[in-house]
Amino acid sequence: MRKAVIRAEQVTRNLKLGTHVVPALRGVDLAIYANEMVGIVGPSGSGKSTLLGIVGGLDSPTDGTIEIDGIDITRMSEGQLTDIRNQKIGFVFQFFNLIPTLTALENVALPIEFAEAPRHKPFDRARELLEMLGLGDRYQHRPSELSGGQQQRVAIARALANDPPILLADEPTGNLDTHSGETVLQALKTIRDDNGTTVVMVTHDQSLAAQMDRVLTLVDGRIVNGVASDLVNASGKQNAAKA
Repeated sequence: MRKAVIRAEQVTRNLKLGTHVVPALRGVDLAIYANEMVGIVGPSGSGKSTLLGIVGGLDSPTDGTIEIDGIDITRMSEGQLTDIRNQKIGFVFQFFNLIPTLTALENVALPIEFAEAPRHKPFDRARELLEMLGLGDRYQHRPSELSGGQQQRVAIARALANDPPILLADEPTGNLDTHSGETVLQALKTIRDDNGTTVVMVTHDQSLAAQMDRVLTLVDGRIVNGVASDLVNASGKQNAAKA
């Protein structure tokens, strides 16, 4: 059986809204494997971003377990989660979150400068990534001097600065036109193909989702298709045992 780099088992997340408790995730099981490019789709409010945040250690489940590269992160302290995020996970968001006063080169170099044990020289690595993403002529441009698609590619380069094996992208094309969105998707495919990076992308765009290796559909906090077969079988055995 292949080893999952991301595994969730019976993950729930309840959100408190005033005096009410709203279930955002209801017993989610999933397994995502190395080198996969997986899309997560579903209607607004279905729990897509909540799931991505929990997988990335930005939030904690109410119940259930999350493993990243075989490490159970479910009950880790914030300091431990920070280490996992720095070592294992890169994040790309719908809003690019670039620092406006820094150049593209400086934005990408920043995570390396803050790393406790950097593997690269910050600006050498930043140049390498920007070149790979077709931005070799934009090193000294600030975000306001770049198009939306270019800014997102800078954000992707920044997410890859410390060589994370997993890249989590939350609506990375949501603010882009069709052409720019396709360019960003091709960049993610190149990263997966060249570096072996596992890419998990939340998207509303069905045309982009159709180009993933696999698509998980969330509805009302539950995955309704695309669950890994080993988890389905395990769940079935557990349910049979309970019955």
